[in-house]
Amino acid sequence: MRVRLALLCIALLLLSCSSNQDWRTASRESAGIAPDPAQTPEAVLHVYGADAWGWRGWFAIHTWVAAKRTGEDSYTVYDVVGWRASRGNPVVRIAKDAPDRYWYGATPRLLKELKGPGVDAVIDDVERAARNYPWPKEYKAFPGPNSNTFVAWIGQQVPQLELDLPFSAIGKGYSGLN
Repeated sequence: MRVRLALLCIALLLLSCSSNQDWRTASRESAGIAPDPAQTPEAVLHVYGADAWGWRGWFAIHTWVAAKRTGEDSYTVYDVVGWRASRGNPVVRIAKDAPDRYWYGATPRLLKELKGPGVDAVIDDVERAARNYPWPKEYKAFPGPNSNTFVAWIGQQVPQLELDLPFSAIGKGYSGLN
């Protein structure tokens, strides 16, 4: 009887923590964290994390990297999203985009920031690492490879980034990554 009651409570808890919002209509607008590139001539590199979609967000985050080189008027975003694999596409996306978008309604948090002289060289290394990611067509929420594996890979390949992802970046340790 106690086991059934415990299972019922767990099921109700999981159901109650699902968002009523549809992921297709959840906000993907800029959170206003990143400096406006039109007003910021210097190089900027940011690592962001936001709660994962739905009930997963109670214990896990999704991470990504955004960067703009000196004098650029837009950011390049480096990220991995699993649904791309189900459509036969690479999971890695490198594209000009808003750097600090809400992650399907979840507010992003700035995990790392580099600005100014010397950052262009770090961005070059991030670009190289992202393009050499060893699992470009694979995605598995747990244990990985996933979005956090991707950002951890970049951090491992670019030690000057001094990236230390939080515990909630599930998948950061996939295949021996730190």
